[in-house]
Amino acid sequence: MSVLADQIEYYIKMLLDEQENGVLEVRRADLAQQFLCVPSQINYVLETRFSRKSGYVVESRRGGGGFVRITRLSLAGEDRLAQLLHDESDRSMSQHSAVALLQRLVQEDLLSEREGRLIAAMLGEPLQRSADELKLRALMLDKLLLSLMQEDK
Repeated sequence: MSVLADQIEYYIKMLLDEQENGVLEVRRADLAQQFLCVPSQINYVLETRFSRKSGYVVESRRGGGGFVRITRLSLAGEDRLAQLLHDESDRSMSQHSAVALLQRLVQEDLLSEREGRLIAAMLGEPLQRSADELKLRALMLDKLLLSLMQEDK
């Protein structure tokens, strides 16, 4: 299912890029029909790939006139980034969540692709065995990103 999920994610992001205001409204049934899948697969993509952590707000209304509204959030301004980092460092963080956050920072041009790949490699596999190590990942990411932000000043 991940190949299909990747295709759906790519398509939705492409549609979002075409929107000047960063807001896309689409019918779940239309997406399901286009990808020859059931609407629950669209739900899966929306829940896993378009979360607030990943920089999106998803609103939906079910039923005959139902729709899905996807809004891309911006991290413009250091205050929003600092708040996001603080919120994330207070929790444990899975590798998937860390990578999603790094991808968002690269998309917002707050990290270079190279910096994102280096940090992702450092926070990879060995750090996902226990709750303490999940917390360590969040703290390490917080320190790294704050350090990179200060270097640019």
